[in-house]
Amino acid sequence: MAILDKKNKWETRNQNLMALVKRVHDRIENNDIERHRLSQDKFGEVFGINREVKITPVMIDGMPAEWVSANRPHMKKTVILYCHGGGYATGSCIYARTLTTKLAASTSMDVLCFDYRLSPEHPYPAAHEDALKAWDYLMLLGYGANEVMIAGDSAGGNLALSLTLRLKETKRFLPRGLVLMSPWTDMTMSGKSYETRAAIDPILSKDYIKNAISAYVQNNEKLNDPYISPLFGDFTNFPPTYIQVGDNEIFLSDATALYKKLLKAGVHAKLNIQKGMWHVYQMSPFKAAYEAMERNAEFIFGICR
Repeated sequence: MAILDKKNKWETRNQNLMALVKRVHDRIENNDIERHRLSQDKFGEVFGINREVKITPVMIDGMPAEWVSANRPHMKKTVILYCHGGGYATGSCIYARTLTTKLAASTSMDVLCFDYRLSPEHPYPAAHEDALKAWDYLMLLGYGANEVMIAGDSAGGNLALSLTLRLKETKRFLPRGLVLMSPWTDMTMSGKSYETRAAIDPILSKDYIKNAISAYVQNNEKLNDPYISPLFGDFTNFPPTYIQVGDNEIFLSDATALYKKLLKAGVHAKLNIQKGMWHVYQMSPFKAAYEAMERNAEFIFGICR
């Protein structure tokens, strides 16, 4: 009886928490895409404040970017290239500070986040070209590929995977590893969770995802193209990859299917499905978000030894 009461209390608290997350998200979301982007930046400015880090703006061949660094003596040999989320239509370095500041603080590594061009103004492959530009920038700074981790959330997880697949196809050296939070891997929307989690996901909806796809893929490219839906890529000899996903989100299938494909290809991969959590829950100012970042750091430390 006591165990049942504890379970009921947890479920009630979690439902209340998801309702709160939905209210906050609804305040940010706007049909006017420019207002939506501005609201995200304001959210990032408020909830991305972290006294443990400092932020240094930089331009990469005309593309705005920023370094997020631990404000203490820290490891500089390995850096993290961060791809922000936002459905390829919104998001920015500022919005991503809710994640990049936690990541820099937990790993004591420098994090480079960049403002790739957004759809619908700049559809595929603009973001991919910008990701490659950011990668080449790190190489020009003198970092070896083995000294770079690539991380990303949601569409940024898609971009991180696609960038690595492109490096692999062009026979370039690959990053040390990948850290993906709620990655969007399948624009064909074939996973079961697009149905089973549709009613409970407080962040994403099928209509939102369909609109994001139509804004991003405008030139008759196939949705199962691995650079658009990396789930369909060849992961042979892929770098070690860590995936985090909430069990209440539509992209649950995107994450689990990717994990299975990585294992089938012989890749060192880990998957964490967080009970009761939602899409990119690591953004939230809650204990679970900080614990998730600590697990990200543990994975990175483990493969960077």
